Amino acid sequence: MPGFESTDLTFFLDHDTSPFVLFDRHSSIVYLNDAAEILLAYVEKRELFDLALSYAPNDFGARTTPIELHYRQLNFYAVTVAYHDEEHIGIRLYYRPRTRALQPVDPSRFKTTNIHTILEAAIALFAMQNPAKLDLLTDADLPEFKLDQNGFSKLLRRAFHLFRASSDLHISLKMAIGESILIDHKRHPIIRFTITANGRYNDEDRSIKSLATEMRIGTLLDEHRIQLDIPFIQE
Repeated sequence: MPGFESTDLTFFLDHDTSPFVLFDRHSSIVYLNDAAEILLAYVEKRELFDLALSYAPNDFGARTTPIELHYRQLNFYAVTVAYHDEEHIGIRLYYRPRTRALQPVDPSRFKTTNIHTILEAAIALFAMQNPAKLDLLTDADLPEFKLDQNGFSKLLRRAFHLFRASSDLHISLKMAIGESILIDHKRHPIIRFTITANGRYNDEDRSIKSLATEMRIGTLLDEHRIQLDIPFIQE
């Protein structure tokens, strides 16, 4: 193809909406596009490198694998891993398209709230029915902010219910330093709530994700953890 050799392919990669990362054999990043820079705010570099190794083709070439990946509000349905020598390996992740457009947030649903009060009520309700040991670490200085009180209370109850067979729960509530979430063209800081245990049920994962999406709360649900990234809305 005439002139192809002189084409700057990085221009096209930089403007691709799918994250792409090129690693060397020592897991150092050689190149990443703009979309991958956003992704690396939500996932560790080493985790992506290990993912590339796990889904690499058996020999030189490329391999595309359908796989559900969730990094908070970023959701992917497949990865392509490719390499043509032993020095470099590249991985591309494919965003799962939204099934429906999000409606603008209804400000009347959001009331000035002390999140500690809602959390204490959810913990008390859970403790009445479960003898688990609770390790609680919260930032007592978090100020009040606007939150859908009823929706968030329901979300917490469902989240705790998935740990009903766990003997030890680690609960954390703190500000996520340096992170933000975009809602209706405005950026807001993030308050991060996490429950971690040695395992959990997943029978309500879909309803938790749906309810959280309505309130613009990011979710990360894995085998041992539920993480909620709550927008810190004050105005």
